[in-house]
Amino acid sequence: MREDIVAAITKTTNRRSLFHFTRADNLLAIARLDSLLSSSRIDPGLTGERRLQAMKVTSDKYSITINAHLKIPDIMMDASITQEQFRTCLDRHVFFWPTLKDCRKMMDTYARREPEERFAVLEFDAYFLMTGHFSAVKLSKYDSGSAPRFPKTCSYRKSLEMFLPLDQFKLVSGSIVPTKASEIREVLIEDRVMNVSDYLQAVYVDRCEDAPMLWRKWIRPLAELRDKGR
Repeated sequence: MREDIVAAITKTTNRRSLFHFTRADNLLAIARLDSLLSSSRIDPGLTGERRLQAMKVTSDKYSITINAHLKIPDIMMDASITQEQFRTCLDRHVFFWPTLKDCRKMMDTYARREPEERFAVLEFDAYFLMTGHFSAVKLSKYDSGSAPRFPKTCSYRKSLEMFLPLDQFKLVSGSIVPTKASEIREVLIEDRVMNVSDYLQAVYVDRCEDAPMLWRKWIRPLAELRDKGR
C-alpha cells in the first residue's frame, strides 16, 4: 500500500527528486550525523516565538544554523491556531521541495535576502526517501512557512489541517490539502531524516570545499541546478 501511494506521487519525471535547501556551513554537521534534524530536534528549547534572524546552535558538538521565521500576517491564520502554535509545528519538521521550480524560488529568495551567504541544495531520491520515512511524511498544498503576496484575498488559512499524512493521500478531500500529485507544494518529514546518505543523489554547492570529504562523489555545481531544465 505505501509503495503504491509513493509511486503515484513520484510517477512523473519532474517529481522523482526531493530538494532540501540549507546553508553551506550546515553540510558538515549533516554529513557527520548522517541526519537532517528539525529545528526543535536541534534546539529542544524552542517555544514557538518568532525567530527574527538566523540562529546558530550547537548540536552534538556541531554548529548548525537555523533559519529565521518569515513573517506571516495574522489574517492568514485560522481561528483554531495561534502564530506560536503554528511555528512550533513548523519547527518540528524537515522541509523538502518536490519540484526543481519551487526549490529555485527559495534559492532566488535567499540569494536576494542574504547575498553574502553561501547556500547548498541536497537532492534525494523521492521514492526511497518517502517510503523509508513513510509514517513521518506529510504533504502540503501550500508553502507553509511564508505568506502569499495578497493575504487578504487568499483562499485558505494556515492551520495544522493543511498538513496531510502521507497514508491519507487521495483518501481525504478538501480545498486545503493536495488531492493529486501536481498539487503537492511541500513534503515535510517530522522530527528528523535518518541515514541521509542512503537517499542522497547530489550535493549542489558553489565551492567544492563547502562539501564534506565523505560526500565528494555527489558534488555538483549549484549553477548546474539553477540552469537545469531551462
